[in-house]
Amino acid sequence: MYPEDLKYTKEHEWARLEGTRVRVGITQFAAERLSDVVFIELPAQGVRVKQLEAFGVIESVKAVSDLYAPISGTVVEVNPALGGHPELVNEDPYGQGWMLLIEPAESGEFKSLLSVDDYRRLIGEPAN
Repeated sequence: MYPEDLKYTKEHEWARLEGTRVRVGITQFAAERLSDVVFIELPAQGVRVKQLEAFGVIESVKAVSDLYAPISGTVVEVNPALGGHPELVNEDPYGQGWMLLIEPAESGEFKSLLSVDDYRRLIGEPAN
């Protein structure tokens, strides 16, 4: 349910290191709590984001929530599929439901994120 190769935030975003870049999305825990996602507002390519600051908005049938950057850097890619199919966040949060690809400003920020065991403890699940 929570991939071991990812890092996590207390705000329920995940981050996957892919070469020198970091792919970002929300966790399955967050997707389940939101319920059916109906709209996602994401920044444009080239926008700079700052760690733990809002980069966008996600709207579901239950709530509207801010999305927070797990790291600082420049958005190099935005998932084009989410514009027409925001439900991908619910269906495949760690795959097709990804949101951003970021070129990090600092490499140390990624290392400071939560491990999978830390994230499980945060949400009240037993760590492995």
